[in-house]
Amino acid sequence: MCFTIVATETSTLTFIGVPAMAYAGNMTFLQLVFGYVIGRVLVSLLFIPAYFRGELFTSYELLQRRFGPRVKNLSACIFLVTRALADGIRLFATALVISVVTHVPVTWAVIVLGTAMIIYTVRGGASAVIWTDVVQLFVYIAGALVVFVSLLALIPGGWHEVLHTGSAAGKFRVFDLRVTLSQPYTLWAGVIGGIALTLSTHGTDQFLVQRLLAARSAPEASRGLVLSGIVVLLQFVLFLVIGIMLFTYYQQVPLPRTLARNDELLPTFIVTALSHGAAGFIVAAIVAAALSPSINAMAATTVNDFYAKYFRRDADEQRLMRVSRTWTIIWGVVQIAVAVGAQWMQRSVLDAGLAVLSYASGSVLGAFLLGTLAPAATEAATFAGMLAGLAVMTVVWARTTIAFTWYVFIGAFTTVAVAWLAHAKTRLSQPAHDRV
Repeated sequence: MCFTIVATETSTLTFIGVPAMAYAGNMTFLQLVFGYVIGRVLVSLLFIPAYFRGELFTSYELLQRRFGPRVKNLSACIFLVTRALADGIRLFATALVISVVTHVPVTWAVIVLGTAMIIYTVRGGASAVIWTDVVQLFVYIAGALVVFVSLLALIPGGWHEVLHTGSAAGKFRVFDLRVTLSQPYTLWAGVIGGIALTLSTHGTDQFLVQRLLAARSAPEASRGLVLSGIVVLLQFVLFLVIGIMLFTYYQQVPLPRTLARNDELLPTFIVTALSHGAAGFIVAAIVAAALSPSINAMAATTVNDFYAKYFRRDADEQRLMRVSRTWTIIWGVVQIAVAVGAQWMQRSVLDAGLAVLSYASGSVLGAFLLGTLAPAATEAATFAGMLAGLAVMTVVWARTTIAFTWYVFIGAFTTVAVAWLAHAKTRLSQPAHDRV
């Protein structure tokens, strides 16, 4: 369970985005990861017991039982749109690597990778995805270790030189104690934002909740989730150190070409500095990190939360399986389209992926918090809170310089606050003897 969770949330954004971040900056990204670890503990306490109290196929069925269709449907729609965008960016990141290595145009690399993702998901279903994830994780970590060892061998002076050069450039800095809302990787934004994002992704997002629901019991799911936090922390340390090693290496060896974006740094090193065998293995690891698709979870949400409830309530299991495969293909094509369009974005792939995930997730998290912690919360109040959360986040996104690490917290806080106010107003408008 632990490795399945880590594999599911790991992508090419980690492989190329995190080293690029340390190369250009330092290790302050770890502040966000500390929040990830704390957030997993909270998910195991707040949400996992609620999931295992009844047989659920999607996380949004919990909202259906607690509030009704409006809140559940809005949450499911947010999941579908958010995941299509975020994982389209993941697909683009992998295609970028393939393009740098093979000189194939990015668009064609996107199409080939996306088609492969669709085929093996349609043929294997959820169980194939989960078991493939575990195999891919070990290939992926092995690829990172090959990069680490290769850099250590190529840098004159080895690890001592990495420590000397990295320390002189401030690369090993972990904590940023500035109090500002505009910087994403300060201690406050990192820890608070990391907790909120993890509560959202691991507690409410069908892509990851699907893995938790595959556990045999709530304790097993909780154990795997908390352990995955430790593994993820070590994983991010490894990739940040690789970024510092790349910085040290390119202080001594000039970059072979001008980079269009820092995300091309690790792929460029792979192509120009490693043997064909090592480069091939690492590219396979990067592709492995990409082929952990969310389209299976998106298809499950579409079929279970919409098709089976509103279009064909009498559909048998065979028909639902056929429809699910059709929607797997549809969502795969949507992600391919997003990946093709992502070529023109200005942000780094890591920041872009996290920002898209964070934009609307706070409203969904607010609904889940109300559903599990506020017995008096009503469907009308919660739905109003979610709409307010989305509206506030639209203003924050478009009109402010607030860092994306605050997005989930702001969205969730707005949702809960407006829902509470709406519920209080409704109670006050009732005759005294009707108030609960």
